[in-house]
Amino acid sequence: MTLLEHIPAIVKMIMIFFLVLICIRKKLSLGNAFLLGSLFLSLLFGLKPQTTLTSIFTSITDPKTLSIAVVVSLILVLSSSMELAGQMQRMLKNFKGLVASPRLNLVIFPALIGLLPMPGGAVFSAPIVKELVMRSKLTEAKLSFVNYWFRHIWEHWWPLYPGILLTTVITEISLLAIIAVMCPFTAVAVWLGYRALKGPDSLPTNDNKNPRRPLWPFIKELVPILVVIFPGLGLGVLLSKLFPALPVSKEIGLILALCMAIAWVWYQNGTSKKQIFSTLTNPQLLKMIYMIVAILIFKGILTDSRAAAAISQELIQMHIPLVLIAVVLPLLVGMSSGIVIAFVGSTLPILVPMIHSLGQAPFLPAYVMLILVSGFTGVMLSPMHLCFLLSNEYFGVTLGSVYRYLWKPCFSLVAAGMVYFGILHALWGWM
Repeated sequence: MTLLEHIPAIVKMIMIFFLVLICIRKKLSLGNAFLLGSLFLSLLFGLKPQTTLTSIFTSITDPKTLSIAVVVSLILVLSSSMELAGQMQRMLKNFKGLVASPRLNLVIFPALIGLLPMPGGAVFSAPIVKELVMRSKLTEAKLSFVNYWFRHIWEHWWPLYPGILLTTVITEISLLAIIAVMCPFTAVAVWLGYRALKGPDSLPTNDNKNPRRPLWPFIKELVPILVVIFPGLGLGVLLSKLFPALPVSKEIGLILALCMAIAWVWYQNGTSKKQIFSTLTNPQLLKMIYMIVAILIFKGILTDSRAAAAISQELIQMHIPLVLIAVVLPLLVGMSSGIVIAFVGSTLPILVPMIHSLGQAPFLPAYVMLILVSGFTGVMLSPMHLCFLLSNEYFGVTLGSVYRYLWKPCFSLVAAGMVYFGILHALWGWM
C-alpha cells in the first residue's frame, strides 16, 4: 500500500480510465469492464475490502439504482414494441414530410427525445436517425455521433435533468439563474453538431414533392413518446410533492408513464401474446440491467474513495489556478464516471467552498457555469456514458470511430465555456 499511496490521485484516475477503455476494446462485457474498473479504483485509493463490499451493496440496493434499471428496461421494451409493430417506420414516414431539410431532420428527432431525461434515451432516436439517411453516404460512426450529440443538447440547463436540480441545491443558486447562465450552450451545441453534418458525405434530398404534410398523422404515431414525456414528468412532480421523503418519486412517475405507453402500443397495434413474451424475455434486458448496476457501483466507489477531493488537493498544491481546477476536476470525474450526478455530487461540494475561501464568491455563477460545462463535456467523452454505449452498440461502431467526430465539438464547448467565463467575470467585476 505504501507504493500506491505515493502515486498521485490524478495518475490513479487516468490509470483507471485507461483500464476500462482497454477492457472495452478487448471486447470484455461492458458490465464486467465497469465492475473491474470499480475494484481497481477501490484498490488504488486504498479502500478496505469491507468498505468496498459495503459500497457495492449500498449501490446495488439503492432505490435510485433499482429505479434506473427498471426505467432503462422499460425504455428498451417500448422501443422494441414500437419497432416490432411498425410504429417507428410509420412515425418516420409521417415525420419526413414535415421538414424539407434532411440535416434538420437529423437534428430535430434526437433533440425531441432529449427533452425526456431518461437514462439510455438514445435507443429511442437511433432507429429513426438510421432510417432518415438510409440512402446517404454518412458513415455509421457519424450517425452514432449525431444521434448521441443532439440527444444531449438540452442537458446543460433543462430543469428536468437531476444534475441541474442537484446543482441548485449544492450551490444555493436559483434555478432561474442557472437556466439563464447555461441556456446559451444549447445553441452552441446545435451549431457544433450541425457543422459535423457538413463535408464530403452526401445526404439524400427530400423525396416528398409536397413537404406541407398534415401534422396529425405524425402526432398520432408519437403518442407513446408524448405519454412518457408529459404525463411521466407530471406524475413525477406530483409524486415528489405528495411524497417528498420518497427518493425515487420522479422515477416512479416515469415508470408508470412508460408502462402506460407500452400498454398503449400493444393495444393500438394488436401485439400478440407471443410477441409480448418475446420482447419481455429478450436477454438484452438482463445484460442492460447488469451494465447499469456496474456503472452505479463505480459511481458509489468513486464517491466513497474521495478520489475527487484527493485530486483537488493535488491541483491546489501544484498552484494550479482556480479556473483550471474548475475545468480539470469535473472533466476528469465526468470522463471517469460517465454520469452527470457523479461529477455534480462529487466536485461541487469541493469546489464551491474553495471558491468562497479564495474570495471569489461574487463570481460563483460564472464558476458554476464553467464547472457544469466541463463536467458535461467529460460525461460526453466518457466511455462509461450509457447513451454513448447504446448508440454505438445500435450502429455497430467502435468508440474510436465515434471519438473522431466527438472530440472537436466537445473541446470547443469547453473553449466556449472559458471565453464565456471571461465575459461573465468581467461583467460582474465591472458591476
